Amino acid sequence: MVKPYNHPNDALNYLPRRPLNEYAKGDIIYSGSSPALYLVAAGRVKVTSVASDGLEAIIQIVPPEGLFGTSSLVNHHGGERAVALDRVQLMAWKPAEIEQQIEREPRLGLALMEELVIASMDMEERMQAMASYKTPQRVMLSLLQLARTLGENQPDGAIRMASLTHNVIAEHVGTSREIVSSQMSHLRRLGLVRYSRKHIDVYCDAMEETLRSNGMALRTIREGTAAGRN
Repeated sequence: MVKPYNHPNDALNYLPRRPLNEYAKGDIIYSGSSPALYLVAAGRVKVTSVASDGLEAIIQIVPPEGLFGTSSLVNHHGGERAVALDRVQLMAWKPAEIEQQIEREPRLGLALMEELVIASMDMEERMQAMASYKTPQRVMLSLLQLARTLGENQPDGAIRMASLTHNVIAEHVGTSREIVSSQMSHLRRLGLVRYSRKHIDVYCDAMEETLRSNGMALRTIREGTAAGRN
């Protein structure tokens, strides 16, 4: 699988290989502060921000070849949790290792800065959606974003991603599982999604057209994420 963003300063080109560590589905990789920068070699990881009252909001769902734990490089303390959504395999580098590698290969520093900027833009887009749109539109926007980050193109024009629970999608949208379940059923009846226990197919072009017909501008969705994986 390819990364959702194809940019010339790809950090994976400059990171040294490390042994793989395996985590079972549901395992907590870290909670509080990230101790390292991680690369997902297989599976998917959910990274959340944890408020002082215990409420969690998804920062990102990381696909294979994705990086997370970048907060470890900027002395961010507490407030994060990373959980394995599947059986995952990870590589990890301590901040000191990253600093040493940047001294040897400065392009790694530029690539990691780009990763941070992209992640910030992604989060800003989601926050704008939460502030500006009603829940049905936000569910559709989240599905578009998730499909283009996690999925692969299908012959019928859909983008297929491995199944996510309605609870995880609800956390990504910022709503309840019950509302997501209702909206998913509605979108399936409209032919915009198709799902089973194994995967979710999102018909992104048709979904975008539906949103545009309701007066929504989707420039950031198209430019901010890849048009699927091949």
